[in-house]
Amino acid sequence: VQLQASGGGLVQAGGSLRLSCTDSRRTSSNNGMGWFRQATGKEREFVAAISWNGGHTYYAESVKGRFTISRDRAKNTMYLQMSSLKPEDTAVYYCAVARQAVAGTGADKYNYWGQGTQVTVSS
Repeated sequence: VQLQASGGGLVQAGGSLRLSCTDSRRTSSNNGMGWFRQATGKEREFVAAISWNGGHTYYAESVKGRFTISRDRAKNTMYLQMSSLKPEDTAVYYCAVARQAVAGTGADKYNYWGQGTQVTVSS
Protein backbone atom coordinates (compact mmCIF):
# COMPACT_ATOMS: atom_id res chain seq x y z
CA VAL A 1 0.00 0.00 0.00
CA GLN A 2 1.28 3.44 -0.88
CA LEU A 3 -1.03 6.31 0.02
CA GLN A 4 -0.93 9.81 -1.40
CA ALA A 5 -3.12 12.46 0.23
CA SER A 6 -3.89 15.72 -1.53
CA GLY A 7 -6.35 18.57 -1.63
CA GLY A 8 -5.37 20.51 1.45
CA GLY A 9 -4.96 24.27 1.45
CA LEU A 10 -5.96 27.56 2.98
CA VAL A 11 -9.65 28.38 3.16
CA GLN A 12 -11.80 30.90 5.00
CA ALA A 13 -14.15 29.82 7.74
CA GLY A 14 -17.38 28.56 6.24
CA GLY A 15 -15.64 27.37 3.11
CA SER A 16 -15.14 23.90 1.67
CA LEU A 17 -12.33 21.60 0.64
CA ARG A 18 -12.17 18.09 -0.73
CA LEU A 19 -9.32 15.84 0.26
CA SER A 20 -8.31 12.83 -1.79
CA CYS A 21 -6.28 9.78 -0.88
CA THR A 22 -5.06 7.47 -3.61
CA ASP A 23 -3.57 4.04 -3.10
CA SER A 24 -1.11 3.87 -5.96
CA ARG A 25 -0.43 0.17 -5.44
CA ARG A 26 -4.13 -0.74 -5.58
CA THR A 27 -4.01 -3.09 -2.62
CA SER A 28 -6.54 -1.53 -0.26
CA SER A 29 -9.80 -2.24 -2.07
CA ASN A 30 -10.87 -4.90 0.46
CA ASN A 31 -9.93 -2.83 3.51
CA GLY A 32 -11.62 -0.10 5.42
CA MET A 33 -10.05 3.34 5.21
CA GLY A 34 -10.09 6.41 7.36
CA TRP A 35 -9.05 10.00 7.89
CA PHE A 36 -7.31 11.32 10.97
CA ARG A 37 -6.00 14.77 11.77
CA GLN A 38 -3.40 16.29 14.02
CA ALA A 39 -3.33 19.92 15.03
CA THR A 40 -0.12 21.52 16.25
CA GLY A 41 0.56 20.49 19.82
CA LYS A 42 -2.32 18.02 19.94
CA GLU A 43 -2.77 14.29 19.66
CA ARG A 44 -3.79 12.72 16.38
CA GLU A 45 -7.56 12.27 16.35
CA PHE A 46 -10.06 10.27 14.36
CA VAL A 47 -12.12 12.16 11.79
CA ALA A 48 -14.00 9.67 9.62
CA ALA A 49 -13.88 6.10 8.38
CA ILE A 50 -15.47 4.03 5.66
CA SER A 51 -15.82 0.29 5.20
CA TRP A 52 -14.33 -1.61 2.30
CA ASN A 53 -17.39 -1.24 0.06
CA GLY A 54 -18.54 2.13 1.34
CA GLY A 55 -21.55 0.60 3.04
CA HIS A 56 -20.67 1.87 6.51
CA THR A 57 -19.32 5.26 7.48
CA TYR A 58 -18.32 6.68 10.85
CA TYR A 59 -17.65 10.25 11.92
CA ALA A 60 -16.24 12.05 14.88
CA GLU A 61 -18.91 14.11 16.62
CA SER A 62 -17.01 17.30 15.85
CA VAL A 63 -17.40 16.82 12.07
CA LYS A 64 -20.79 15.12 11.78
CA GLY A 65 -23.05 16.93 9.37
CA ARG A 66 -20.16 18.90 7.89
CA PHE A 67 -17.80 16.26 6.49
CA THR A 68 -18.60 13.39 4.15
CA ILE A 69 -16.32 10.43 3.52
CA SER A 70 -16.59 8.38 0.35
CA ARG A 71 -14.49 6.10 -1.81
CA ASP A 72 -14.23 5.03 -5.42
CA ARG A 73 -12.84 1.51 -5.40
CA ALA A 74 -12.36 1.52 -9.18
CA LYS A 75 -10.02 4.51 -8.77
CA ASN A 76 -8.51 3.25 -5.50
CA THR A 77 -9.28 6.65 -4.06
CA MET A 78 -10.95 7.84 -0.89
CA TYR A 79 -12.36 11.34 -0.42
CA LEU A 80 -13.22 13.64 2.42
CA GLN A 81 -15.60 16.43 1.48
CA MET A 82 -15.33 19.13 4.13
CA SER A 83 -17.91 21.90 4.35
CA SER A 84 -18.69 24.68 6.80
CA LEU A 85 -15.08 24.61 7.85
CA LYS A 86 -14.08 26.14 11.17
CA PRO A 87 -10.72 27.41 12.40
CA GLU A 88 -10.61 24.45 14.79
CA ASP A 89 -10.52 22.13 11.76
CA THR A 90 -7.01 23.39 11.05
CA ALA A 91 -4.65 20.42 11.13
CA VAL A 92 -2.60 18.03 9.06
CA TYR A 93 -4.99 15.44 7.69
CA TYR A 94 -3.80 11.86 7.25
CA CYS A 95 -5.42 9.04 5.37
CA ALA A 96 -4.96 5.46 6.42
CA VAL A 97 -5.83 1.90 5.46
CA ALA A 98 -7.39 -0.31 8.10
CA ARG A 99 -6.28 -3.81 8.98
CA GLN A 100 -9.79 -5.13 8.33
CA ALA A 101 -12.73 -4.60 6.00
CA VAL A 102 -14.64 -2.50 8.50
CA ALA A 103 -12.59 0.40 9.79
CA GLY A 104 -12.63 1.54 13.39
CA THR A 105 -12.04 4.82 15.13
CA GLY A 106 -8.77 3.96 16.85
CA ALA A 107 -5.47 4.62 15.15
CA ASP A 108 -4.31 1.14 16.15
CA LYS A 109 -6.89 -0.28 13.74
CA TYR A 110 -4.84 1.07 10.81
CA ASN A 111 -1.52 -0.17 9.52
CA TYR A 112 -0.76 2.03 6.51
CA TRP A 113 -0.63 5.80 6.58
CA GLY A 114 -0.26 8.55 4.00
CA GLN A 115 2.08 11.51 4.40
CA GLY A 116 -0.57 14.07 5.39
CA THR A 117 -1.96 17.21 3.80
CA GLN A 118 -2.26 20.56 5.57
CA VAL A 119 -5.66 22.17 5.99
CA THR A 120 -5.72 25.72 7.34
CA VAL A 121 -8.98 27.51 8.06
CA SER A 122 -8.75 31.24 8.66
CA SER A 123 -11.29 33.13 10.74
